Amino acid sequence: MNMQIYILADNQDISKAGIRYLLKDTGFDGYVYEASTKKDLIKLLAENGRAVVVLDYTNFDFTHIEDLLVVASRYYLVSWLLFSEELSLPFLKRIAIENSFSILLKSSSNEEISTALTMAQNGERYICPRIGHYINSHDAKNVEKQILTSTEQEVLRQIAIGRSARDIAEERNLSIHTVQTHKKNIFRKLDVNNIFEARKYALRSGLVDAMDYYI
Repeated sequence: MNMQIYILADNQDISKAGIRYLLKDTGFDGYVYEASTKKDLIKLLAENGRAVVVLDYTNFDFTHIEDLLVVASRYYLVSWLLFSEELSLPFLKRIAIENSFSILLKSSSNEEISTALTMAQNGERYICPRIGHYINSHDAKNVEKQILTSTEQEVLRQIAIGRSARDIAEERNLSIHTVQTHKKNIFRKLDVNNIFEARKYALRSGLVDAMDYYI
């Protein structure tokens, strides 16, 4: 019988400690490795092709969902447990059709997380109730606004009406680096690649209206 293996692809120490604790609580008696970059993760996957990967996609260095899916298809015996703060509706809808991915939020209860970990050990899939509700019931407009912090919503609004990073930084008394970080996080959460796509989200979610956009 092969020894079970978990790979924690997460850059938050408290999250990794919590997963280790809950794994022990489920009676898990295998190996637990950690990866802080995609390069580290791929090296571990090459050595442990049947592992369960607990991945914080939001804070890891995958650039786009397709980047993640390419890795998943290459290591097709791996089970993936996505464990993030927030994920966009387009991302969730795309990943939900991939049977190798379970989905949890970091706000999920210990009971939900333990259930997901136990099911992963048995090769079963788990999607937490809140995610299922997002996918099945929430319209895109509400979800897109919920996944952004109030600061990110304001930065997105400013971007959508054509303000530069320097202008936004000066108005909000922030560094340009901070504004660029907000922008990067917004793009990742919304699963968009450029300002044009981000503007469409801002319009659809009501952060700006058409009159603001065309001024």
